[in-house]
Amino acid sequence: MKTNQYLVDFYNTYDEDSRLRLKHGTVEFLTTMRYIEKYINSGDCVLEIGAGNGRYSHALARQGYTVDAVELVSHNIEVFRKNTLPNENVNVVQGNALDLSFISDNKYDITLLLGPLYHLYNSEDKKQALSEAIRVTKQGGIIFAAYVISDGCLLDEGFNHGNINVAEYIKNGLLDSETFAAKSEPKDLFELVRKEDIDELMSVFPTIRLHYVATDGCSLLMREAIDKMDSDTFDLYLKYHFATCEREDLAGVTSHAIDIFKKGISR
Repeated sequence: MKTNQYLVDFYNTYDEDSRLRLKHGTVEFLTTMRYIEKYINSGDCVLEIGAGNGRYSHALARQGYTVDAVELVSHNIEVFRKNTLPNENVNVVQGNALDLSFISDNKYDITLLLGPLYHLYNSEDKKQALSEAIRVTKQGGIIFAAYVISDGCLLDEGFNHGNINVAEYIKNGLLDSETFAAKSEPKDLFELVRKEDIDELMSVFPTIRLHYVATDGCSLLMREAIDKMDSDTFDLYLKYHFATCEREDLAGVTSHAIDIFKKGISR
């Protein structure tokens, strides 16, 4: 199974923890944890696939849950282990989201797939990663699958901050000139999708959608303003975000989204 070297090189130097600690970055983390805590129960076993530096794994382990983590990049595993406290019941191993054959069927109550789908560029690989996540989850268990959403990224990185040259992306075939749908390759690192792409992926699986959540909403688009907010204003912004993050009319205006679904009976 070939490893994307662009991905390895990126995460060898990228500081994900710092991003999630910035005020605008905490919105995604707090939103994701809010939904995990809605479904997790005492004694549940958790699997995080593509655990990165372990931000979510550590947070859950420190709440007393048993957590197994799988991570592709060696550097991330080193940071994960360095950040592990003595009282955490957490274990991380190196592995690929496309092949979890070392894990038995129906093992986990909660499965987190919060990063791998960012870096898979065709539907076959995405369906394989989703299939593996579903396979290792117990019947009735809950899976959280995260995606990078194209329109939020285009508004933020393209039209707002200018980190993406929109005209060049269209010229190079990375954006459709009429619909502005995105097309990514491994060298682009992140696979950008829309909700209709996610709906199509999930249509083949025996699952029940519980929530589709815009996990950071406009937070990246508004990052400078959010980072300047005082505590009271930021708390009010979070209250607004939590109240609106499942609204269908705002679903595309986000940089990240989580599809939360329950494993059903196999067809």
